[in-house]
Amino acid sequence: MNYKEQVIGLWSDMNKQSWNDIHRYFDNDAVINWNNTNERFNVEEFVRANSEYPGDWSIKVERLECIENLVISVVKVHLKNDDVSFHATSFFEFNNGKIKLLNEYWGDDGKSPQWRIDKQIGKPINYI
Repeated sequence: MNYKEQVIGLWSDMNKQSWNDIHRYFDNDAVINWNNTNERFNVEEFVRANSEYPGDWSIKVERLECIENLVISVVKVHLKNDDVSFHATSFFEFNNGKIKLLNEYWGDDGKSPQWRIDKQIGKPINYI
């Protein structure tokens, strides 16, 4: 399985909330950084943080780019039965066929700030 397929598989397992399957994608000493909140996790902590996140969600991969041992993904995470959604941009660095380093940047989806609405600049992106 190539790196891109592994990232697709990881997001698929995350979407299914198959927590016992997540470990297989990561090196035992992998580091996961959530840069927006200045948090660093090991694999066990990463799985726990995701498995204990409240609610049920769906994940849709919107973009994947592969550059040598780096895969960049953009996903939309939507909480089911709610209007809340997020986008995550993730940088997966592989070593010996496993994820060694993951840097993620999360942002809340929402409406444009009022000052831009008032200026009537910008327009909606079709997929949001």
